[in-house]
Amino acid sequence: MMNRFLGIAIFWLLVLATAFVAEPYMVAWRFSATSPRTITPRADLTETERTTIKLFQSVSPSVVYVFARTKPQNLFSQGQEESEVQTGTGIVWDAAGHVITNYHVIKGSDQFAAHLPSGESVSVRVVGSAPTYDLAVLQLERIPSPLHPIALGSSADLQVGQSAFAIGNPYGLEQSLTSGIVSALNRQIPTAEGHEIAGGIQTDVPLNPGNSGGPLLDSSGRLIGVTEMIISGSGAFVGVGIAIPVDDVNRVAAQLIREGHVPIPGVGIAAATEAAAAQAGVEGVIILRIYPDSPAAKAGLKGVTAANAQPVHDVTDLARIFERIGVGKTVTLTVARDGQSRPVDVTLADVSRNQG
Repeated sequence: MMNRFLGIAIFWLLVLATAFVAEPYMVAWRFSATSPRTITPRADLTETERTTIKLFQSVSPSVVYVFARTKPQNLFSQGQEESEVQTGTGIVWDAAGHVITNYHVIKGSDQFAAHLPSGESVSVRVVGSAPTYDLAVLQLERIPSPLHPIALGSSADLQVGQSAFAIGNPYGLEQSLTSGIVSALNRQIPTAEGHEIAGGIQTDVPLNPGNSGGPLLDSSGRLIGVTEMIISGSGAFVGVGIAIPVDDVNRVAAQLIREGHVPIPGVGIAAATEAAAAQAGVEGVIILRIYPDSPAAKAGLKGVTAANAQPVHDVTDLARIFERIGVGKTVTLTVARDGQSRPVDVTLADVSRNQG
């Protein structure tokens, strides 16, 4: 009796062990998808998704990939010396084939091309550049048809918190769309040329190397800024991007297309920094140098404390006021002379050739 019970127990243990070992194989045999699976119907896209898709479809034809190459300088290298290629993003500005990008994308290069969304590559030439605004205008050498000039918005009525989008070529990944919000307004944008652009747009829209010169858009797909830089210790995006406001871009682009350069209103001075003025105990702009035959030379300026009754602390404050007034217009400067302040009317001149 005992032997019979033991035999039955061993039999069932063997059955269970066999089932345990075979179970994964049985599941795989029974449930493996050996033919294409049935697609689960998707719910309708949300309104936000539809809006974003429509935005990309309408704006992406206005965004190009910009290449700038430097010719090898050694004439005896026999092709061994490699040229340096800089890349960025460009924006189709008008039906004549003008393209806007950052100046730093093309700086130091002498051969240029644009890769279009259609897949075509077209040679371009530089129409004009404005280093102090980090902007340049290119011209397509051949006009493909049709072009899609970007729709313009305004940066004057932007609100912190509104949606923002960027299309560009980060790390060479063409036609990449990213989204976020306008994080802050009126940031100062330092340029490599020692100038500061006022009114910069801060955004958390992801931007990376290759986005430079591309569009920052509102939710209607209108251009509100040109992506210019990221603030990052690593060189990759960490949540802070800066764009040049479109109202400045619109003004500068028109001047570059019309004249090839941007007149810079000024009085012809080189000034000390705000820190140097503070060290000297001076409230205002200390003039270090006056250019000959300039408005400053004719007016006999020594130091400036205000312009049109607005206090100025450094040359950036002064330049910002001059930009609003414009070349050929008159500004009333409050100058310090012999320990006293007095107003002097000065007509602003174009100082782009001897900026100061």
